[in-house]
Amino acid sequence: MNLLIQTIGSLAAILALAGLAWWLKLGGTPRLASEADVSRAANEVEDGFCPVATVCDADGTAAIARDAGGRIMIIRRHGNRFAGRVLGPAASARFDGARLIVDPGEARFGAVALDLADAQAWAGAINRVSDTDDA
Repeated sequence: MNLLIQTIGSLAAILALAGLAWWLKLGGTPRLASEADVSRAANEVEDGFCPVATVCDADGTAAIARDAGGRIMIIRRHGNRFAGRVLGPAASARFDGARLIVDPGEARFGAVALDLADAQAWAGAINRVSDTDDA
């Protein structure tokens, strides 16, 4: 009987905490739906990164941003936040069916698949980053 009361009490506490989180609008699934969203995420990834051109994935889980200096950043959802990388010479882009696959050249970050309207233009820009030679 004591175990049943403890189980019911625990269940009630869990439901109360879940209700409180819902009421406070905690958690959820963030989306990149506008230029402002992408700019905010890019600035969180790298302080001072100010995009002059952005494009969001069709489902809002990833984006690409370019700043005035020509640097390109790939941004993707990571849990309930966004992570990003400024692309360097190791980066590459390719098409996989209708999606653009961007590999930032960093194994820990992994490749990012984007469904974009202007994917070819962005692929060209990303592949030009990898063609630059600083030597």
